[in-house]
Amino acid sequence: VVDGGEIPYKPEAAKKRAENFKNRRTEDPEAKCYMPGVPRATYMPYPFQIIQGTGKIQIVYGFAEANRTIHMDKPKPEPAPIDSWMGRSHGRWDGDTLVVDVHGFNGQAWLDRSGNFASDTLKVVERYTPAGPNIINYEATLEDPAVYTRPWKISMPLVRRPEKNAQVLEFKCVEFAEEILYGH
Repeated sequence: VVDGGEIPYKPEAAKKRAENFKNRRTEDPEAKCYMPGVPRATYMPYPFQIIQGTGKIQIVYGFAEANRTIHMDKPKPEPAPIDSWMGRSHGRWDGDTLVVDVHGFNGQAWLDRSGNFASDTLKVVERYTPAGPNIINYEATLEDPAVYTRPWKISMPLVRRPEKNAQVLEFKCVEFAEEILYGH
């Protein structure tokens, strides 16, 4: 999903990523049932629901009871009142594409189970573009001058469950469940 196939880490950040990979079974925030952060929450294998209101859009995720509010009623991203796992999201429409600027992260979330990460200076610009009645093309550009040498992008299709009564159910996370099930 990484455009170009490689995340452009600074040398010192690449060392931290390698350390994260080595300790991924115990250090991955997902293994500890922490909130996944953005953009990870969007591509985890758990469903989520987008609820559009008049001035805000809510995204509710099944994993770790994570959710986020996209503020559509504020023209420019304002400083986040507090750093968080999911950041602070401000959206706008560019034609039929929802563009979301996300900032104000706590720097503790990982991007995946391989130890890829960002810092608390991460800024994410997401683009949700309809590609049919049940498909949204998702793109996220990640910029973090403390960790990466340049901005980089991921992209993938998101597929809607067409069942009439589909709903997001809470995923009851158990810390280190894979270790309990499979051992080291």
